[in-house]
Amino acid sequence: MELNRRTVIAGAAAAGIAATTLGGTAHATGGRKPVKTLFGKLADGTKVYSWSLENGGTRLKVLSWGGVVQSLEIPDRRGRYANVSAGFDNLEDYVAKTPYFGALIGRYGNRIGKGKFTLDGKDYQLSVNDGEQSLHGGAKGFDKRVWDIEPFAKGSDVGLHLYYTSVDGEMGYPGTLKTKVTYTLTKHGDWRVDYEATTDKATVVNLTSHVYFNLAGEGSGTIEDHELQIAASRYTPTDSGLIPTGELAKVAGTPFDFRKAKPIGRDIRVSHPQLVTAKGFDHNWVLDKGITARPEHVATLRDPASGRTMKIATNEPGLQFYSGNFLDGTLTGPSGRTYRQGDALCLETQHFPDSPNKPKFPSTVLRPGQTYRTTTVHTFGC
Repeated sequence: MELNRRTVIAGAAAAGIAATTLGGTAHATGGRKPVKTLFGKLADGTKVYSWSLENGGTRLKVLSWGGVVQSLEIPDRRGRYANVSAGFDNLEDYVAKTPYFGALIGRYGNRIGKGKFTLDGKDYQLSVNDGEQSLHGGAKGFDKRVWDIEPFAKGSDVGLHLYYTSVDGEMGYPGTLKTKVTYTLTKHGDWRVDYEATTDKATVVNLTSHVYFNLAGEGSGTIEDHELQIAASRYTPTDSGLIPTGELAKVAGTPFDFRKAKPIGRDIRVSHPQLVTAKGFDHNWVLDKGITARPEHVATLRDPASGRTMKIATNEPGLQFYSGNFLDGTLTGPSGRTYRQGDALCLETQHFPDSPNKPKFPSTVLRPGQTYRTTTVHTFGC
């Protein structure tokens, strides 16, 4: 049975449970003004800051480097906190080694085939950084930029406004794109992400967040026992370069059927051609709800051992589920433990990969005078 999270937090506080090595116990809390500290310096001397904020029993740390979520702490059913986001404890590893841990992704989340697309009759060649493909905005996407950050408190909410301007031609994309991303912690401990962007020239945009989740706690091992539900009857199969073929395939009767919650590990080693190619799940699910005016619930992730749950709501039409297939034991997190295949997962709300080259996919084109807006809400329970 899933307990009311606020009841767990209040109960833990009333019981006076002692702090644990997982980061302490939950306590009833209101919003706290975000705190800024120096995290490190880049090779050119640019300072990178860490912002810490807390509200409704959720604790969040965000870096100005890449808008990275360095840690996300939530309580379990006994009120014990754990950081459920994979990452590093130093700037050097984020700069040199990261597989997009916790980062804001742009201009274009996911892959564009051969790094090419045509818009209004003009061909564009993007930065290619994943074999023949352009991945997550190219070799120096938004995840490798320093963002300007402004803290805010509004009513019972606290959060951060993050700003970055991508100049015309950056990574091959047309138009100067002014981007604003807002991280909000609500009084109930929800983590809300609002994306906005404008352009002075027609371009393509697909912004998302690349947090690697493990609800049992960072460094705790496999996520294969996590239970996942996705409200999607179709997905987009890919070719050998993980570029969608254009088909909208039915999930029924395949390992890709998460319409009812099931353990991630149940079908991950089934000999299905798509799983073999991607070394696990690394696909876009076509959400049944389509594009909506407001965020709607599309997925639920649950760790049976801790009782932690995360529900995702979005107005986007797609969800990329990546099961951490390329984690290979060479990266070490703040826990001092290495990350191996399947030790964390991503659930990236998005438009479909390679949409600029697939006319039947929802369009990612943004034109002058328009404002790109999308929202994703993460609701935590235990």
